Amino acid sequence: MRRDFKDWLGGFRSSIATYQYYVDFSKIFNNIDSIKVELNILNSLIGSKNIETDFERLVAKYPEILRCIPILIAKRELEIETSDSDGHFCYNFKKVNYSIEQYKVFMRETGLFNLLENHILGNLVDYVTGVETGLDSNARKNRGGHLMEDLVESYLKKAGFLKNETYFKEMYIHEIEEKWNLDLSSISNQGKTEKRFDFVVKTATKVYAIETNFYGGGGSKLNETARSYKVIALETKDIKDFDFVWFTDGIGWNSARHNLEETFDVLDHIYNIQDLENGIVNKIMI
Repeated sequence: MRRDFKDWLGGFRSSIATYQYYVDFSKIFNNIDSIKVELNILNSLIGSKNIETDFERLVAKYPEILRCIPILIAKRELEIETSDSDGHFCYNFKKVNYSIEQYKVFMRETGLFNLLENHILGNLVDYVTGVETGLDSNARKNRGGHLMEDLVESYLKKAGFLKNETYFKEMYIHEIEEKWNLDLSSISNQGKTEKRFDFVVKTATKVYAIETNFYGGGGSKLNETARSYKVIALETKDIKDFDFVWFTDGIGWNSARHNLEETFDVLDHIYNIQDLENGIVNKIMI
């Protein structure tokens, strides 16, 4: 029975964020634990009345505290470049490469001395926890890129497929050809290009190559994706014992609906999250 594209697109979702998507606290706490001792040593500078002298003495006694400085200005790198009227500097906070006087310039000009001296914060462990939480929000894009993969994988497992036995992650065309003696030269342009699929499922009768993605926002990439998957759909139509499957979702597709519809019209196995929830994996991969 032919599906209606408009109804199918109407079921697309605005988000698939999980609880763990927003903040990875385990990573944050691990990062803090690795420098907690040094941060607590630096705590002695909070409220100092003679902070530059105290800082110099502290570094002389505990030079390892310097590696904590970058995170205080929300930088993970241990080398930080900066310029002023005296020239260009590249501070190394792992291996001292300037005089303590120059490091004091860094602390003064970045405002860190002011932060510590004027008791603007309670303790540096709590402060860095906040900084790390803020930095971790930048990692959401990377985590988001795997959400659809993780979701599809959960349904493959639910259907009874076993990792590295009946389903495989991130397989290249040549690996699929070698493992199951298939000719996929129509996809690879006679071996000139190398496509990697997110998942490959092997059943008793077929090999299913799977791509997954989710787009919460629009952009030119969506049109490119739809067009490229339309090409794959046409290239694989006549390959015996092989099917191309695309799981996609996200309201970002509304901005590229025409290109998506063109792919929908030629690709037999194109599904959204609602299809997954309705058991499509069990229905097609038998």
